[in-house]
Formats: sequence, C-alpha cells, structure tokens
Amino acid sequence: MSTLAIIIVVAVLLLIALIAGGMYATGRRTRERSAGLHAQLEQANRALALAHAQDKGWERTGLERAARAAFAERSPVEIEELHLVQVVDRPGTEEDQAVFRVVTEHGAEYLHLDRRGDSWVGREK
Repeated sequence: MSTLAIIIVVAVLLLIALIAGGMYATGRRTRERSAGLHAQLEQANRALALAHAQDKGWERTGLERAARAAFAERSPVEIEELHLVQVVDRPGTEEDQAVFRVVTEHGAEYLHLDRRGDSWVGREK
C-alpha cells in the first residue's frame, strides 16, 4: 500500500471519529438542556395557572382542598405534590374547570375539577 493511500485512510477514519464524537456530544448537551427547559416550562405553567385563578377570585386553598378530596375518592395513595397547572374560565361559573398535576410515589397524573355552584368536584372518568 502506498503512503498516499495510508494517509487517505487515516484521514477518513479520523473524520468519521470526529463526526461520531460531535454527534454524541451534541445529543448529550441537547438532552441535558431539554430536561432543564422542561422543568422551567412546568414551573411557568403552574405560576400562570395560579395567577389566572387568583385573578378570577378563585381561592387556592379551596381548590386544593377539593383536589385532595377528589383524589382521595379515587385512590388511597398519599399525594406528595399538588400543582395547579390550568384554569378554564368560561362565561358563567358552571363551566369553570381547574386541572391539577398530582404527584404520588407511583408517578404523576392530571386531575380535572369542575365547578358546581360554589364548590369544586372531581370529574368522572
């Protein structure tokens, strides 16, 4: 094999190694940033939902109490975290809705509450 052929083969292998390393590093950095960005987005959504609820005069403690009661009817598992993630304020009060993200030792799920008069009840599945 000639010296030129050896140099070309080494250069091609080096180029392939650089491309593979760059792809790996880029993928890893994207995954790390994605997790942080997702957490920031969840926090912003919770803050926005809470601000919207307070703006509409909905009492947070009453909403949380109703969410805990509705979840307790469905599951004996203890709630570790409870986050208000969405409020739906339609004209009138009978179609208002609140969505909570319930975190337990078994994972997370969304709990939907509907407004009935002055109280909140869990939505039937």
